[in-house]
Amino acid sequence: MKWITRAHVHVDRVACPWLISRFVDAAAEFSFVAKSLVEEEAKRIGAIPFDIPDAELGHHGEHCSFVAIIEKYRLKDPALLLLSEAVNAADTDHLDANPYARGLEAIAQGFSLMHPDDFENIAEQFKVYDALYAFFKLQTAKG
Repeated sequence: MKWITRAHVHVDRVACPWLISRFVDAAAEFSFVAKSLVEEEAKRIGAIPFDIPDAELGHHGEHCSFVAIIEKYRLKDPALLLLSEAVNAADTDHLDANPYARGLEAIAQGFSLMHPDDFENIAEQFKVYDALYAFFKLQTAKG
């Protein structure tokens, strides 16, 4: 499937492609375009929009797009749920609500400076999310 969101990725727009490609759609193809073009381009190429206003897979109340994807696809992995708490806190400016939120925000800013190309950025940051997921898997295994 094709997926589309706004260019200049940050926390949620990195975490969502990671989540989609790892747990929803292994053959996912992502597009990053100007905010004003997302809906038009989504229709043109037949892509699923995420992390844009009024999207099904967008922010709803106090929850970010990562949480919307977890809910829509009924993902129940306890490690993913822990990761979603960190992503949500970082992406909704509740940095003190989760001990990992400030780190995710700092990582997102740093990678954006190092890798302004969105595809390069997510490729590099996927390693961070793989590592965090492994960490949370260990935490849930410990009980």
